Amino acid sequence: MLISDIPSDILGRLRHGGVIPAHPLALNAERKLDERRQRALTRYYLDAGSIGLAVGVHTTQFAIREAGLYARVLELAAEEAAAHGSRPVLVAGVVGPTAQAVAEAEVARSLGYHAVLLSLAGLDDLDEDALVAHCAEVAEVMPVFGFYLQPAVGGRRLPRSFWTRFSAIENVVGIKAAPFNRYYTLNVVHGVVAARAEDRVTLYTGNDDHIVADLLTEFRIPRDGEIVSLRFRGGLLGHWSVWTRKAVELMEAVHNPPADRSASDWLALDALTTEANKVLFDVDNNFIGCIAALHEVLRRQGLLEGTWCLDPDEAMGPGQEARLDALLAAHPELTDDAFIAANIARWLG
Repeated sequence: MLISDIPSDILGRLRHGGVIPAHPLALNAERKLDERRQRALTRYYLDAGSIGLAVGVHTTQFAIREAGLYARVLELAAEEAAAHGSRPVLVAGVVGPTAQAVAEAEVARSLGYHAVLLSLAGLDDLDEDALVAHCAEVAEVMPVFGFYLQPAVGGRRLPRSFWTRFSAIENVVGIKAAPFNRYYTLNVVHGVVAARAEDRVTLYTGNDDHIVADLLTEFRIPRDGEIVSLRFRGGLLGHWSVWTRKAVELMEAVHNPPADRSASDWLALDALTTEANKVLFDVDNNFIGCIAALHEVLRRQGLLEGTWCLDPDEAMGPGQEARLDALLAAHPELTDDAFIAANIARWLG
């Protein structure tokens, strides 16, 4: 499957930009897939105005593969997307050595997905040449979203030369930049421009520590005596698996800035968003509660029955729930509780 095989309206939506939440996994008390609530989450994201879904990614829990759930979880999201009628961009997470990543891309293609988000975690033994070859082989199966994962949670430092070579792969459709580092993020942007791929490769932020500022920044990169302008067009974020309607409202404001919103207002919103992410992603405990806290928000809203993860030891970190309580007490405007309350019966029906 090539980029040209993606329906034009869906590709146009991807390139215009918007909200792509990283889809969580709904489990019951026996830590088995709760298909009713899994479907309800997808309905929530689509009704909230998301332009796409990222499924089988970190927020979905990589352990779905060992649990034999990978294909079924992707299938449920694809079924709900087809029923919804909004024609969202469907992105499937693929991981592992080349054979595994290719096989997962083939599953995603068979289920009607449009691109794969290619994680390079666990491939530290590959040098740059081998890593580029790995990416190119996956791109022979499906259009690829690159993924710059922060080193603190299993990523690796990738130089500008890698991003230049990666962006030159013709079936690369986008990059999620999530190194949580401004210098490394600049390497991605410069790599796209150096590869002359800025019209083909769409940038999405995954920098949870800098979401709003990423969306507002215009990068001006010199090339051959001219200036190439490049922006992040949206976000592909675990953070946006909660309070998704608010994220959509944010993107609408970024695309059509309110006349009365000052630069200081935007910077204040960036700082508050980062503060919220610090709680959700459990930065104080080195990210150990970054999935369970998202589940807790969704549980309080009624979308999930509990916070269970496939790994019984995966839970919120020490003090994280108290920090979440304090955040919500101080900033109830972050939530979309009213939107969910008005629609949850239908989503769960």
